[in-house]
Amino acid sequence: TESKYRKHGEILQTRSTELGSAVTGSSLTTALPASSTVRKSIALSSESSKELAKQTKVTKEERRSQIDGRHRYLISRLADGIDLSEQQVEEIIISDDKFQLIEQFFAPSGLKKLLFFYQDVLQQKSNASLRPDGSTNNLSQKKLFITMGSTEDFTGTCAFFLRTSDEVVTASNVSQEVNFGMFDCTDGNILQGLEFFLSQIMIPTLKSQQNWGAVKEGLKNSQIQEFLYAVDKFVNTLSSSRHNIEDKIQLTKVDIDIYVRSLQNLSDYITAG
Repeated sequence: TESKYRKHGEILQTRSTELGSAVTGSSLTTALPASSTVRKSIALSSESSKELAKQTKVTKEERRSQIDGRHRYLISRLADGIDLSEQQVEEIIISDDKFQLIEQFFAPSGLKKLLFFYQDVLQQKSNASLRPDGSTNNLSQKKLFITMGSTEDFTGTCAFFLRTSDEVVTASNVSQEVNFGMFDCTDGNILQGLEFFLSQIMIPTLKSQQNWGAVKEGLKNSQIQEFLYAVDKFVNTLSSSRHNIEDKIQLTKVDIDIYVRSLQNLSDYITAG
């Protein structure tokens, strides 16, 4: 029996040696060019990433050199309203793909509004691995970014700048030509955010306003009073609409079967109708 197993073992050893030689001589040699190609691809990808990072850095520094008193005014308002440092806001702005909208806002007869959203945004982790279903692990993170307001869902805080005229915005007139405001729409509740902004900020401000330009009587003027009444009425309508949408008004459920079962003839139906 020992002799039989020993002989069988020698055959297996011989076959494994032959197989190893075949793999070493052919498969591994064939695999080497593929490995080399992968290394080249990684090297090219690394070079592309470095070049992109270099270009991004150059762009940011060019934008940083353009920042003047007008930008500083926007940055300080955003930092105060969103509770970020001015350095953080500046870095965010010069890194934003829509940086050119700021210049369009400052230009004569330029954009009438400049919007910033500050809200949770899903960001893919750099070392994220694919799940079994093919999706990746995304991380929700607060982000400040410039927007036109028509392409992204609004679920957080909106900071806005509005122009009061078509004059070019300069460092000396930015505080007079540009108005700043914010309203909170956490969880996407836009109606509630707008209602709060109007009722708690705008209306009290208007009612305490002493200077109404050419209207010398101020709050005593009938047109001013009608205007304030219209704004109050609008806010009340807004509040009612919000309550209706939130199902604050429930219609009583009626069991129709009870009434239908009691109807026996044509006259009963006519009476019920």
